[in-house]
Amino acid sequence: MAVLGVDFGLRRMGIAFTGESATVAFAGPVITGEEEACIRQIAKEAQSRKATEIVVGLPKHMDGGETEMTRRVIEFAEKLRQAVPVKVTTWDERLTSVQAERAMLSGDLSRKKRRKRVDSLAAQLMLQNYLDARRNRNDDGT
Repeated sequence: MAVLGVDFGLRRMGIAFTGESATVAFAGPVITGEEEACIRQIAKEAQSRKATEIVVGLPKHMDGGETEMTRRVIEFAEKLRQAVPVKVTTWDERLTSVQAERAMLSGDLSRKKRRKRVDSLAAQLMLQNYLDARRNRNDDGT
């Protein structure tokens, strides 16, 4: 039961994935292009990894309120649902890009390397948060 994570962006989208056990998220590629081309690439990635679910990061204000980007991601997730035969879920991604940037700064990566990797690392952090929350819900019996 592999899961794919997507960090939506207007210029770039980061991809993360799990193995069959769906317990650990790994950073994947960064994809670019028009939205429809990105949807096709995500669908291909999901198929090649035998994903049963795609989780799309949903940006929100710190108070939980919606932003313009929140609405764009909701529309994108709906288009993705129509294009793939697997479950598409949105998940709160607040602060994952900030966490990714801080992690790379502490790793002393150059600005150029950080720019290339921040989206896939943000997708990895978001997907891992989702997996951990799902596991905690299951452990609680809910």
